[in-house]
Amino acid sequence: MDDRSAQLIYGLLVLMLVASSLFSRRLSWRMALPMVAGWIGLFTLVFAVVTYRQELSSVFERMRGELTGASAQQVEGRTVRIRRSDDGHYWAQAMINGRSINLLIDSGASFTALSQDTADAVGVKPSSNPMPIMIETANGTVMAQRASIDRLTIGPLATRDLNAVVSPAFGRTDVIGMNFLSRLKSWRVENGEMILEP
Repeated sequence: MDDRSAQLIYGLLVLMLVASSLFSRRLSWRMALPMVAGWIGLFTLVFAVVTYRQELSSVFERMRGELTGASAQQVEGRTVRIRRSDDGHYWAQAMINGRSINLLIDSGASFTALSQDTADAVGVKPSSNPMPIMIETANGTVMAQRASIDRLTIGPLATRDLNAVVSPAFGRTDVIGMNFLSRLKSWRVENGEMILEP
């Protein structure tokens, strides 16, 4: 059972508990319905925030950057500076095959890794070799397919024919690995910023 299924089951159990407490009070339908609707709305909101926290974090990060004038990702000449996000990671606003994607930069990952949904959205197809490969991740070993990204850019930094791995087991997280970073002249972290140079 994955995390999302467990969260859904837990949420349904909480809703059942709330509903049973409302009905045990023997309230009329006119009084009970608004209360039930309120609890369902609250549960839906919490479930959405927990499920889409990564996407919401990146949206809030962009909004904060626009309001304060300090974007999380800045370009100086051909150098890209990415500020560490609130979750402690570095997220690059990248383009894959012309589509905007938010990617986690992970120097501990050998390869760039895309979720199946992202790969489908940007037109990255698995290689013709049908044999999957086994990838060690923080969440254990997963099966993935080899693939190739035609073009990946982060600001002025561009690369072509970048090897990647694709798997539905990656969930909603897409990762830039060392195979991209090693194509750069240098990359480093200074004062809470990741600095990428061509």
